Amino acid sequence: MTDLAHDENDDQGRPTHVEHPTVDERRARGKVARRVSPRTNHAAWTAPAGRDAIAVLEAQAPTRVAELVPIRYGRMAANPFAFYRGAAAIMAADIAASTPRTHLDVQLCGDAHLANFGGFASPERSFVFDINDFDETHRGPFEWDLKRLAASIEIAARSRGFDAAIARTAVLKSVRHYRESMRTFASMRNLDLWYVRLDVDGIRARWGSDLGAKAMKTFERGVVKAESKDRLKAMAKLTTLVDGELRFLSDPPLLVPVEELFAELDPAAVHAGIQTAYHGYRRSLAGDRRHLLEGYRMVDLARKVVGVGSVGTRAWVLLLVGRDEGDPLFLQVKEAEASVLEPFSTKSGFANHGQRVVEGQRLMQAASDIFLGWQRTDGVDGRPHDYYMRQLWDWKASVNLEVIAPEILGIYAEMCAWTLARAHARSGDPIAISSYLGASDTFDNAIAEFAVAYADQNDRDHRALTDSITAGRIDATLGV
Repeated sequence: MTDLAHDENDDQGRPTHVEHPTVDERRARGKVARRVSPRTNHAAWTAPAGRDAIAVLEAQAPTRVAELVPIRYGRMAANPFAFYRGAAAIMAADIAASTPRTHLDVQLCGDAHLANFGGFASPERSFVFDINDFDETHRGPFEWDLKRLAASIEIAARSRGFDAAIARTAVLKSVRHYRESMRTFASMRNLDLWYVRLDVDGIRARWGSDLGAKAMKTFERGVVKAESKDRLKAMAKLTTLVDGELRFLSDPPLLVPVEELFAELDPAAVHAGIQTAYHGYRRSLAGDRRHLLEGYRMVDLARKVVGVGSVGTRAWVLLLVGRDEGDPLFLQVKEAEASVLEPFSTKSGFANHGQRVVEGQRLMQAASDIFLGWQRTDGVDGRPHDYYMRQLWDWKASVNLEVIAPEILGIYAEMCAWTLARAHARSGDPIAISSYLGASDTFDNAIAEFAVAYADQNDRDHRALTDSITAGRIDATLGV
């Protein structure tokens, strides 16, 4: 059954004619997908002919800041999990070329590894757990995200020295939890599903007994600590007073004020360009958020190196001040290039990749930052660059995977899987996906097999990077 026909498209090129199949028709679509892409086939992984992981990384370098690219390679060389964090483009090419495709499309995170989940403040000032990185978000088959998550669990377990049985158990827990959560989401009314989120009470209710009293207290202390990681802590850590006015500290190459980066240019011209870009960004916000932001004046800008995979893309921090110097606001300004998934899926419908990130984040997250917006501006290189903006720190919290215990890894993997299923259910068809996954553990076991095989591949790719650094093919800055 469908709605009245429309022929026009919306402003992202998507048809406004929307199908409304029945629940039975949606279940049948999942069963058809099983025939096209049997669940057991997801276990397979074979490296494509002519595959060169290092060449994929090098192909990303020309659009990045040249002096920062060696830092990216150095961070990826630290260990196999660090390599995996920076290897989204490699895995996108791999799964598109050598794994089955269900065609049950959702809004993908595009980089759904364990370290890209965490806690932060909702606009209502409650602590929520969600996906927190959307640089690669794009539409595509739901299993692409799930395979990246599962492989990251296997790799994280190996990095901790856990045996194969512990790693497999954690992966199976995550995939089973995704499957069972998707079944729950498939049974919910649309609006009820839209309002679902994972907060402290939800974590306590779902996993409190599994975590135990001691671990739950540790988690709650972490939430309290996260609540102190805010704009005031950013002010204390990142700024200093110069002639009575806040300015960013200089800590090259990780934090460099704009005047130091472009000392040869006219400071007035640089700041005029920044102001123009800032005003354009404000227009991407809703009216009430724009009004709030207009109560702040722009004070300073600095380049800040962030993450692993993002190193080399243009990333900035913008300092604004409200009523006085004790009322700071920090915005993170990150460059958005084409998603690594785009060459293997449909072309993005957004003219600005910053908007692609923002719209994908709003669709997948239960609660998004109030200052989330986008802008395009010309760089000093004479080329246009797309950016998205959000608050730098707002109760940010993450699990330390370097010290995580085996039993906590399994629970954390379930939390991430629940969160991913919720995001996919919001943006895709949970009934069709649940029908495809079924009630048995067939799909779970297939993904667990894939995770082992792909973790082996990741180990080989990490060695290839470290060998390339040793041989001088790759210039890397270690320990930064």
